[in-house]
Amino acid sequence: MRLLVTGGAGFIGSNFIHYAINEHPDWQITNLDKLTYAGNLENLKDLEGNARYRFVKGDIANRRLIDRLLGEGVDVIVNFAAESHVDRSILDASPFIETNVKGTQVLLEGARKYSITKFIQVSTDEVYGSIENGRFTEKSPLAPSSPYSASKAAADLLCLAYYKTHRVPVIITRCTNNFGPYQVPEKLIPLAITNVLEDKPIPVYGDGLNVRDWIFVIDHCRALDAVIQKGKPGEIYNIGGGNEKTNLELIHRLLELLNKPRSLIQFVADRPAHDRRYALDCTKIANELGWQPVYSFDKALSATVDWYLKNESWWRSIKSGEYAKYYRKMYLKR
Repeated sequence: MRLLVTGGAGFIGSNFIHYAINEHPDWQITNLDKLTYAGNLENLKDLEGNARYRFVKGDIANRRLIDRLLGEGVDVIVNFAAESHVDRSILDASPFIETNVKGTQVLLEGARKYSITKFIQVSTDEVYGSIENGRFTEKSPLAPSSPYSASKAAADLLCLAYYKTHRVPVIITRCTNNFGPYQVPEKLIPLAITNVLEDKPIPVYGDGLNVRDWIFVIDHCRALDAVIQKGKPGEIYNIGGGNEKTNLELIHRLLELLNKPRSLIQFVADRPAHDRRYALDCTKIANELGWQPVYSFDKALSATVDWYLKNESWWRSIKSGEYAKYYRKMYLKR
């Protein structure tokens, strides 16, 4: 199977490429990544020279490039490429529209032109908005709250339209919050870990009681594998870890693992339109594709902490330069 993986130098994308190369010796992967702040080729350094993997630097919104790559022969597109940080979308939504909406449309048009076997659109639970009680199903209405989640919802709707209009074999996955190795340290878990290691406070929005469901990134990769092999075109699959935690509960657990005091928590002004709770009903993917998460939350979180402890040079290089300016703008002025 020949896969075009977009955004494969990012957190989830690079974990997926490692997983796919290890689990499927007959898969060949082309990784297309623009290498923005979230893309890092160090994530895939061990695959350099692997005959089943190649990297191409480029933008999914570049029609000529997409035509060239798909024309070389691709069976499946897995679209991870996205601007994905809510706070950045609040500062400037335009890159999110360019990549998440226009870029997805360019890929869809290419998939139609070159008769791709499957198009996997990697989306997010944030498109559903917030839910006080119960869980969202795949049939729940979309109610995004941020420019980021609105751009992902728009991309999802484009995908469904291309399936209905052109029969492009699109499958949408909507996953809860991921954690694990290679996650850029502006997301909550790596931000908390690395700030503690630098003896810096951990910024927590509002009262810290916003609830998220957490999934270890490898379980997400396993789910995507199941969708690629057994998923049905035109369908949507929710993917969750079954680990609902308030942000405070999560930070307390991380501080325990790092043997640090809770006094490092620093409450900051809440961000605009901050969703209170996300929760997904994942019955469909369990019943239809036989997938369930297998990694224990506590063991996976401990393993994640250990990874950041052992890879200090990786995250320190990211937290310098452009990221440092962003961090000051988002947190230190609050």
